[in-house]
Amino acid sequence: ILWYIWFELRIPKVLKKIKADVFLSPDGFLSLASDIPSIAVIHDINFKHYPKDLKYNHRIFYNHFFKKYAQKAARIVTVSNYSKKDICNTYHIEESKIDVSLNGVNSNFHPIGLQEQIAVRKKYSEGKDYFLFVGALHPRKNISRLLLAFDQFKSSTKSSNKLLIVGAKMWWNRDLKTSFENLQHKKDVIFTGRKSPEELNQLYASALAFCFVPYFEGFGIPIIEAMKCACPVITSNRTAMPEVAGDAAFLVNPYEINEITNAMITLNANSELRPELSARGQIHSQHFNWNTTANALWKSVEKVLEEC
Repeated sequence: ILWYIWFELRIPKVLKKIKADVFLSPDGFLSLASDIPSIAVIHDINFKHYPKDLKYNHRIFYNHFFKKYAQKAARIVTVSNYSKKDICNTYHIEESKIDVSLNGVNSNFHPIGLQEQIAVRKKYSEGKDYFLFVGALHPRKNISRLLLAFDQFKSSTKSSNKLLIVGAKMWWNRDLKTSFENLQHKKDVIFTGRKSPEELNQLYASALAFCFVPYFEGFGIPIIEAMKCACPVITSNRTAMPEVAGDAAFLVNPYEINEITNAMITLNANSELRPELSARGQIHSQHFNWNTTANALWKSVEKVLEEC
């Protein structure tokens, strides 16, 4: 209700009052009541493919309005070629109307020295090597299968490795709780809550590998954050993640727990593959920065101004 009031009643008055040339919406919401040329930044349309992952009233709103927003927009900007094709096919939008502006990543992420890594492991994982996940504990992040894969890894290898889960528990639901409670090795799963960018840098740079296996992403910024910190990456072979990861990650089917487990086993055992993925990731991550993102977005604004 508040979204509707804001975008359909309040925003049109504000845009008219300030005599706006363009309305740029970074989260895709537009005003159907305004005639100001609009640009919608639609990161992805996961709510269309997995509606049950959202609260009932949210998914009703998104699925009713975002098709209308996409059709009304003078231009659409999205964050990957995967999302561009998905929006085109789902909402029957011409490809020429959609620009891709790849996400950037915090330029402060970087590798750290061995002694600092040891200190980080002492602080967070009892001095043990660890696999790392960073992100919201949302259903589409596939945390349940990641937990089960880690449990299998522990049973197969008898390793002392830990699994660190970094993120808020705002989406902690019955399935996640059940998956966690049924683990044989739940004492080796550590929930840290949210962390500052500085702490995240330390955690990425000290991890054995970053395990990020959602079944849907429009981009997946944590993949590039990990790469900038020289952390080997395991990620999904679905949606935008292969595009974002390039040839610098270990790709797995997020629906196959055994594949995730085998990737963990391989990276844990293969001391040659880890530095190889680390080096590839650092090179690959150089293609992503916010200046490039901003320049691409500004070009979209200029196109709208020219067309007006």
